[in-house]
Amino acid sequence: MRIKLDRTICDGFGICAERAPDHFSLDDWGYASLVGNGDVQEHDENDVRRALLDCPVHAIVELPRE
Repeated sequence: MRIKLDRTICDGFGICAERAPDHFSLDDWGYASLVGNGDVQEHDENDVRRALLDCPVHAIVELPRE
């Protein structure tokens, strides 16, 4: 799985960092940043997918496999 975070639409809810803290961090203002390059290992996919689905503004998208 590979994901992308669109920081321009992030509203700082922080749900992603709660659901998948190994893949998302929050800056000083509470806005999300992607940890790493967006590649998600199989054992983390459920947590990251939950973060993706729970994002109220849909700032996280799954990229197609190459």
